[in-house]
Amino acid sequence: MSERTFTAVVHKEDDLFVAECPEVGTVSQGYTLEEAVANLKEATELYLEEFPHPKTSRVIMTTFEATYG
Repeated sequence: MSERTFTAVVHKEDDLFVAECPEVGTVSQGYTLEEAVANLKEATELYLEEFPHPKTSRVIMTTFEATYG
């Protein structure tokens, strides 16, 4: 059994929090931030049981500014 740290990117959509794992591509949701991340963890673990993920480097997250309108 392996253990890895993954990234959770969370945003609010109406009354739900949507959590995404960019390394694996799994997505889940919940009514609280904690619930969304817990659901993402469960979804990711179930996915990885079926489709093992090769060990890769961590995702690099940054910000940028965009001008529009």
